[in-house]
Amino acid sequence: MVDIHCHILPGFDDGADNIEESLRMARIAAGGGTKAIIVTPHSNIPDSYQNYLDKFYVDTFKELKAKIKEQKIPLEIYPGHEIFATDDIIEPIKRKRLLTLCGSDYPLVEFGFRERSESVYQKLQILVAEGLTPIIAHPERYAFVFENGSAPLILKKMGCLLQVNKGSLKNKFGSNAYDVSQALIRREVADFVASDAHSPYMRTPYLADAHEIVCELHSEQYADLLLSINPRKILKNEKIK
Repeated sequence: MVDIHCHILPGFDDGADNIEESLRMARIAAGGGTKAIIVTPHSNIPDSYQNYLDKFYVDTFKELKAKIKEQKIPLEIYPGHEIFATDDIIEPIKRKRLLTLCGSDYPLVEFGFRERSESVYQKLQILVAEGLTPIIAHPERYAFVFENGSAPLILKKMGCLLQVNKGSLKNKFGSNAYDVSQALIRREVADFVASDAHSPYMRTPYLADAHEIVCELHSEQYADLLLSINPRKILKNEKIK
C-alpha cells in the first residue's frame, strides 16, 4: 500500500514532534503493509502553518529518509504538502514553494471545514485550469459535502479526485464524516483512502485495518484500487481515470 496523506515529517505541524516519533510512525506503517508514504505537512494556512519549501524542509526530509534506511524499515518516503487552498494558491505551486504529491500533477488540497461550496469550487477551478488534478483531502469532513449529497459528484465532474480518511471510516470524526465516508466507498466515488496520520499513538499510519473496512463495505478489488493502485499512479504521475 501507499499512503498519500501523512503528517510524519517531524517538527512541521500538529503531526510528529520529533524524529523518534517519525520513526515509530514509519515502523507502524510498514507493519500494516504500507510500502511508501508521501509526507504531507500542513502548508499555506493563513496565520498558521506555512511550511513553504525551504532548506529546513529539504534537510528534515533527507534526515528522515536516511534514518528510515539506517534502521532498515522497509518504507520509502516521497515529498509533498497538504495545501490549504487560498485565492492565490496557484502562484506558490508554480514557483514550487508548495509541493504537489511527489512532484506530480496532483496537489493534495484542504479547505476550512465550514467553507462555502462556492468558494471551494472557485479555488479548485483555478487549479484545474492550470492542468492540475486536485486531490481533495478528507471531503467527508467538510460541511458543504455532508450538507449536500451531490457535492462529491460535482467535485468529480470538475476534474478532482477524492481522498477519504481512515479515521472517518472508523467513526473518529463524528457521524457526518462516518456516514459520508461510507457512502463514498459504497458508491465507488472515492479515489483514495489514506491515513492522515498525526502520531504513533492516535491517528496512526497503520492502514491494514482501512483495507479491511473497504473490503467489507465494497470489495477487495476496490480496496486495492484505493490503497495501492491509484496511489502508485501518483508516484509515477500517471493518469487516474
